[in-house]
Amino acid sequence: MFVDSHCHINFPDLAARLPQIFERMAANEVTHALCIGVELEKFPEIRALAEAHANVYASVGVHPDHEDCTEPSAEDLVALAGHPKVVAIGETGLDYFRLTGDLEWQRTRFRTHIRAARACHKPLVIHTRAAADDTLGIMREENAGEAGGVMHCFTESLAVAEAAIDLGFHISFSGIVTFKNAAALRDVAAAVPLERMLIETDSPYLAPVPHRGQTNEPGFVRHVAEEIARIRNLSVEEVGQATSRNFFRLFGIAPGQGA
Repeated sequence: MFVDSHCHINFPDLAARLPQIFERMAANEVTHALCIGVELEKFPEIRALAEAHANVYASVGVHPDHEDCTEPSAEDLVALAGHPKVVAIGETGLDYFRLTGDLEWQRTRFRTHIRAARACHKPLVIHTRAAADDTLGIMREENAGEAGGVMHCFTESLAVAEAAIDLGFHISFSGIVTFKNAAALRDVAAAVPLERMLIETDSPYLAPVPHRGQTNEPGFVRHVAEEIARIRNLSVEEVGQATSRNFFRLFGIAPGQGA
C-alpha cells in the first residue's frame, strides 16, 4: 500500500540490520523503497542492495552538501544510470543552509545532474534548502521539466511547490509533516494536488511522530501517510494508493514489480 520514495538504507545504522528493516516494511505494508545516491564512492553499495532485493530501487548522484568527493560528469551519471534498477538521477540540488561562501560549484553540479537526467530520460531527485529561488531558476534554465522528478523532503512554501509542479515535478513529504512545529508545511500538504504527491522517510533521518528521536526507517513512512490523510480528511488507504501510484508512474516501475 505504501512506498518509501527516498531512503538511505545503505547507511551503516540501517545496513547493519537489513533483515529487521525489511520485516518492518512488510508489517507496515511498505512494498517498495528507493535508496538514494549521495556520492559516487558509495554507489556500488546502493546498486548491490537494489540487485539483491526485488523491491528496492536505486538512484545515482552527488548530494550538494558533499564538497570533497568525486565530481561526476554528465557522462558518468548517464553510464551508471544505465543499470536496470537505477530509476533516477540524484540526490542533487542546492543547499545554502549547511554551506556558505562561493557555492558556484553546487550550481555547476546541479546543472550537470539535470543535463544527465535529460540525456538518459530518467527523473531527478532534487534537494533544496535555503536556496529555492536559485533552485527553481536553474531548473528553468536547464529545462529540468524535460526529465521531471521530485522535490524531496519538501519544506518550502506553497508558492515554491506550485512553481515546481508547473515545471512538471512532484512534491514529496517526509516525517517533518508530523512535527508539532510544522503547521505551515501541513498547510502545503493540504494544498498540493494528490496526483503530484509522494511520501518518504529520508531514513535514517527525520523519524516521524510517534518515533521522533529514533533512527528512522522505511517502515515508518506509514505515519507520513496517516498525517496527510488526517490533514486532507481522506483515508490512509487513499493516500497510500495515490502516492504509490504516483511513484510507479514517475519512476517507470510496474506496480507489481518486486512486490
